Amino acid sequence: MAALSLGLNTGAFSKGEDFEEKEKNSSGTDVNSTVSGPFRKKTGIPTGSNFQKAPVNTFIMREMPSHYFRTDKEEKADSVPFKPSISVGSIVHMFASSQQTGFGSNTNYGEAGSDWNKGITLYRARVLVGGQLSKKGAFFLETDIPSPIGVRLDSSTKNVKVSPIILDAQYEHTFNEHIMLVAGMQLVSHNRNGLQGAASLMANDFTYYQYPYNLFANDPLQGNFGRDLGLNARGFFLKKKLEYRFGIFSGRRFDDKAPFRTVGRVVYNFLDPEQDYYYAGTKLGAGKTVALGAGFDAQATYYNVGADLFVDVPVSKAGSVTLNSAFTYMSGGSKTDTKYSFAKMIPQQTVSFLELGYYFKDIKVQPWIRFENKAVSATKEQAEGNTTTYNKLQGGTVFGGGVNYFFNGYGTNVRLSYTTFTKGVPQDSGEISNKTYGQLWCQLQFFIF
Repeated sequence: MAALSLGLNTGAFSKGEDFEEKEKNSSGTDVNSTVSGPFRKKTGIPTGSNFQKAPVNTFIMREMPSHYFRTDKEEKADSVPFKPSISVGSIVHMFASSQQTGFGSNTNYGEAGSDWNKGITLYRARVLVGGQLSKKGAFFLETDIPSPIGVRLDSSTKNVKVSPIILDAQYEHTFNEHIMLVAGMQLVSHNRNGLQGAASLMANDFTYYQYPYNLFANDPLQGNFGRDLGLNARGFFLKKKLEYRFGIFSGRRFDDKAPFRTVGRVVYNFLDPEQDYYYAGTKLGAGKTVALGAGFDAQATYYNVGADLFVDVPVSKAGSVTLNSAFTYMSGGSKTDTKYSFAKMIPQQTVSFLELGYYFKDIKVQPWIRFENKAVSATKEQAEGNTTTYNKLQGGTVFGGGVNYFFNGYGTNVRLSYTTFTKGVPQDSGEISNKTYGQLWCQLQFFIF
């Protein structure tokens, strides 16, 4: 990817050497003391710093939090002629794993305690392109592989060749800090976890229940890995601490006259403001964040409301704590006689989510735990067969934890995790009993632009 950015961006990752040469801004002032990021110090850049030089628009590379980039805080005067700019990059996730047959929200139950599978997988391989087209206009384009490389397709075939797909394709126009419009394919969610970028996750992956009906084209909301096509408005008030988002999206296309999907969100940052379009899952000690949000997601008979709390603050000189939590209530409605009904697709349910971790800044290690629960309480109009049986089979609980080693920050890191998945399993007697399945995962991430 470095070759792709030839002549466009000269930033590169630190390889661990001391940063001896002082960076100067246009007036000749030393700006090393004002750099931002997870390893900022009051004077100079420490050995092994993990910065890349910032693109012109630090918010346009959606997957990477803007605080990661080393920037000159001095803004350019309006008299400086505008020049279009572009940045190209890549993010890759690959892992080795072992998991029990039956792990996940599928109907392949297996035997709890036996049948451990194993594999090596290329999970994400994304190419990112972002650029500033004018002083007020920017774009972002991202591709990905549609299915993991290395998984077994059938008894004799391994998935080794896939064609990339368009994941994000957005144009953003900033009228002022109160009104910004983002048009195109983008992440869609009413809560923070559903709007996080992949590069700054704290856990090994996104949560299981934040995209349950918005992941693939054959899901109820016909999404694309949590994305949808539409127009989203956002803006900031109260010294950029209050953010709003409201969007109209394609949603499920029952037919060409189907109603659009509407999604809204409001969040207040009690400490440092956040301006990233895709949120960070952990900030590695950069700044102080306490963000409380609430939102909704609706189309036809489907509705989804919830609230979320994100905390990332220093706790003692050793490091910082990260807490990410959310609670959601959703339903496809009870009307089955309407043309645009989600009643049989999305049962009434609540989803609870919690992540908690602590980042030790000196050794760059972050242990974490995660809990998720999906409690289904479908109505008789929504359930297939016996309501009680249906609810037990549709729900589930995820619990796990791990350790991250951010030896090169978000740029390069290793994550080791163990996760359990508990769900209802039908027995020969007709009863439903809970069984727990495990997954061991060791993942490597690298990001460059």
